[in-house]
Amino acid sequence: MTTVTGKFESGDQARNVKDELVSSGIPAEKIYVDGTAKTIKVIMPTATQSAILEVFERHGLSALTA
Repeated sequence: MTTVTGKFESGDQARNVKDELVSSGIPAEKIYVDGTAKTIKVIMPTATQSAILEVFERHGLSALTA
């Protein structure tokens, strides 16, 4: 398992990322959104990291911590 945290320009962007990740099959309990800090943290199997990063990028990721 690995953890990735993405920072976005708005809390809405982070919430939209969560919605898309849940729709793609990532369990909601593995996704943590902080609307105030405009971040989303995802705990995931290493094998799915590239797909999650692609979703982050699509929504305007401004910073990444892995």
